[in-house]
Amino acid sequence: MKNNRLIYLIKGELIRLHKYKVTSISILIALIWSIVLYFVEADIFNSLLPVLILVDGTMMSLLYIGSVMFFEKKESTMSTMLVTPSKNSEIILSKILSNTIHNFLSTFLIIIVFYFLKDVQINFLLIALAVLIVTIYHTSLGLLLSYYQKDFTTLLMTVMFISFVLLIPSMLLMLGVIKGEIWEYVFLINPIQAANVIISQSFLPINLDWKYFFSLFYLIISGALIYKYLVLDKFKAYAVSISGV
Repeated sequence: MKNNRLIYLIKGELIRLHKYKVTSISILIALIWSIVLYFVEADIFNSLLPVLILVDGTMMSLLYIGSVMFFEKKESTMSTMLVTPSKNSEIILSKILSNTIHNFLSTFLIIIVFYFLKDVQINFLLIALAVLIVTIYHTSLGLLLSYYQKDFTTLLMTVMFISFVLLIPSMLLMLGVIKGEIWEYVFLINPIQAANVIISQSFLPINLDWKYFFSLFYLIISGALIYKYLVLDKFKAYAVSISGV
C-alpha cells in the first residue's frame, strides 16, 4: 500500500513538472546544448561535456525543484497534500525521485546524442550512478532552500549565490585556472566539487582513485543527513505555514 502511494505521488509530481513546463524547458535546454557542443572542437568538447553534466545535475536540479515548489505554493497545492493519507516522507521522496527521473532523462539525452555523434568514451554505469547521486543530493538541498524562499526572485538570487560560491571555484579548478594540490583536497568539502569528481571520473580512461570514493560516500552520507535532519524534519512546519492548515 505504501509503495502504491509513493508511485501514485511520483506520477503526480511528473505530471506537475510537465504542467509547469519544467520538462519542456529542460529538454529544450538539452537540445540547445547538443547543437552548440556539436560545433565545438574535440579538445574543448572533452572539457565542456563534464561541465555541462555537472551544471545540469547541480544548479539546474536546484532551480527545477525550486520552481515546482514555488508554483505549488502559488496554487496552494500543499494544503490538498496534507489531508491525504500520504506521509510527509512519501511526499518528499516523490518530489526528490520525480525531479531525479526528469533530470536524469534530460542529462542522458545529451550523453546519448554525443555517444553516437562524437564517439564519447564514457562508462554508462558510472555516469548513471554519478548523475543519480548528484541529482538526488542537490534536489534535497533545493527542497531545503525552498522552505525559506519568499518568491521566485529570491530563489534565483539564492541559486546565483550558490553558483558564485560553490560552482565557479570548482569549475576554475577543473579548467586549471586554480592550481595546486592543496586546493584539490580543500575543495572536496564542496559538494559541487565532489559531484565534479565522480562525474569526471566516469569518462574513459577510468581511474577510480581515493578522491572518487571519498566524494561518492561524502555525497551519500551528507545527503542522507540533510534529508533526515533538515528536509524531512522541517517539512511539516513549511507545509503548514504556506497552506494555513
